[in-house]
Amino acid sequence: MDILLTTLGWIGSLLVIGAYGLNSYQKITSSSLAFQLMNLIGGILLIANSIYKEAYPFTFINTVWVIIAIASLLRNKKTNS
Repeated sequence: MDILLTTLGWIGSLLVIGAYGLNSYQKITSSSLAFQLMNLIGGILLIANSIYKEAYPFTFINTVWVIIAIASLLRNKKTNS
């Protein structure tokens, strides 16, 4: 279980950093579906890892990260409908 959750944590980290990097180099926009999904999935994976590791401040920040991603996805869906 430890290896699985550590791997998920690394994947989550890569997704969040990847989204930030792609946005910073203007390859994707912060309002794009790809950016928001990378943040959402990355945040969820980081939450799973941080709960397992009992790193609750990290769990909190990633929960907020996921809530922001969900809110943005919903806002974009409403705007595009």
